Amino acid sequence: MELFRLSARALNRLFLDRKLSAEEIALYFLKRARSCDRQIQAFLEILEERALKQARLLDHQQAAGEPLGPLAGVPVAIKNNMHIQGVKTTCGSKILKNYRAPFSATAVERLEKAGALLIGTTNLDEFAMGSSTENSAFFPTLNPWDPGLVPGGSSGGSAAAVASRSVLLALGSDTGGSIRQPAAFCGIVGFKPTYGRVSRSGLVAFASSFDQIGPLAASCEDIALALETIHGQDPKDATTLDLCKETFLGHDLASLQGLTIGVPKFADLKPETQSNFNQNLTVLQKLGATTIELDLDILKYAIAVYYILAPAEASTNLARFDGIRFGYRSPQATNLDQVYELSREEGFGAEVKRRILIGTYVLSASCQEAFYKKAQKVRTLTIRAFEKAFETCDLIATPTTPSSAFAIGGKPSDDPLQMYLEDLFTVPVNIAGLPALSLPSGFDRQNRPFGLQLIGPQLHDQKVLQAGRVFEKAASANFKIPPL
Repeated sequence: MELFRLSARALNRLFLDRKLSAEEIALYFLKRARSCDRQIQAFLEILEERALKQARLLDHQQAAGEPLGPLAGVPVAIKNNMHIQGVKTTCGSKILKNYRAPFSATAVERLEKAGALLIGTTNLDEFAMGSSTENSAFFPTLNPWDPGLVPGGSSGGSAAAVASRSVLLALGSDTGGSIRQPAAFCGIVGFKPTYGRVSRSGLVAFASSFDQIGPLAASCEDIALALETIHGQDPKDATTLDLCKETFLGHDLASLQGLTIGVPKFADLKPETQSNFNQNLTVLQKLGATTIELDLDILKYAIAVYYILAPAEASTNLARFDGIRFGYRSPQATNLDQVYELSREEGFGAEVKRRILIGTYVLSASCQEAFYKKAQKVRTLTIRAFEKAFETCDLIATPTTPSSAFAIGGKPSDDPLQMYLEDLFTVPVNIAGLPALSLPSGFDRQNRPFGLQLIGPQLHDQKVLQAGRVFEKAASANFKIPPL
């Protein structure tokens, strides 16, 4: 049986019905992960011992008639900026190359409590700063559809692991599109929940007011299954929302009848991207949705706002990596000042250092008023613009990315703005703390996947997933497995 073709829910049912043991499932996906990884390099570490230990525990619990969780027997991967107790959390950086986590992130704890099998930790752009997973200090991850292409970033390893079906679910983090953009490039589903819906405890911070953990999967149903497990208030994270636990499964809609979807105006969208987007708007209309044009002109400032505020937060969050308490310490240092300077100089990569410098600059006394405070004001205006837009529509649709996946090395290293513009349609969602879903929406002439992004008002995560599920059923030809 080709288990990799099953959904997470279907695999869970096979285990619960005693048609497969958890150990059989673990061995199958550990083998597949190793096989696929020779081609795509999605994983930083395969957790064979941990996965088999969890599998044997599940088999014992089943034999004893004990209750089993909704993810029992489901293979999962974790982006390597989330702690797993006893496992290396490197964040794709040399500065944390040998750091082992003393505790597990809340989202990881909840997955394991639900019976998930942790197959491995996945590669990422260093400290989640990038859109291609080329910024990892260890190696680039390759796109399962074409090893000459990037998988997107920064959760490129998680997206590639799911696309190759090395696992059926993965966790990523999304600060400016780092779940949705790689999901689009790899032809899978990626969901960024409302800010505060999922605990950030145990996630190594990049920009704390933007970061959000979310799931990647091959279907909206599996996204909903994962979200049901990981969401909810957490006393370890003061930003988690004090809401009743919600159910995201079992609320399917028959159509999109009565739903209004807003479409912002786009300038200079590439012809193939525009054509694909128009085709998918037609699909949404055939499913019953009404589409209207929105004036969200303020979104043209989103990239500028994001690349002021996010680096500012990063510069303070990353100050803790100083070569003293944990992580890399330069062997060249002969005094305390050199420990600080050389450890950070040698331990951080070029993109991380660039963003730390930007953040330090915009927070300096002479520039804070001109840059940081103005950007915060525009962030507030952006939030209000979305609120006004949602007075006239239920959801907003955009392409997930300006284009399909680009070649490895295809963006000039001396022009980082070209890479930053990959987040053009995803960054505004993080600025406003909204839920958003990327869905496979077809392929270009070179068989590279496109993504459709659906954005909802704050706390309307369920509505976004419901609409995504309807679209998914109508556009099932888009949901393919790459020919590895």
